[in-house]
Amino acid sequence: MATDYDAPRKGEDDESQDSIEELKARRTEKSTSSVDVDEFEAAEGLELPGADLSGEELTVRVQPKMADEFTCSSCFLVQHRSRLAREKNGQPICLDCD
Repeated sequence: MATDYDAPRKGEDDESQDSIEELKARRTEKSTSSVDVDEFEAAEGLELPGADLSGEELTVRVQPKMADEFTCSSCFLVQHRSRLAREKNGQPICLDCD
């Protein structure tokens, strides 16, 4: 809710003089605001612990490692050659794991 800082402010005495009807109207205004949430979309990303996912299929296309990429021997992520920090015992290490 936006606040108008130029508007005159109510003091403590003015707040106590608000009518009961105004207070009830404010309370109902605040309680009627709701968020429109699609329950199906919210539940789609929810994964239950112990759920059987054996029937699920991957929908991501997996590409083979390119010639200018390496697999970090610490985190096992495929990285671009520009992310190579060093080699330890002949194994490449990325900048994040160095």
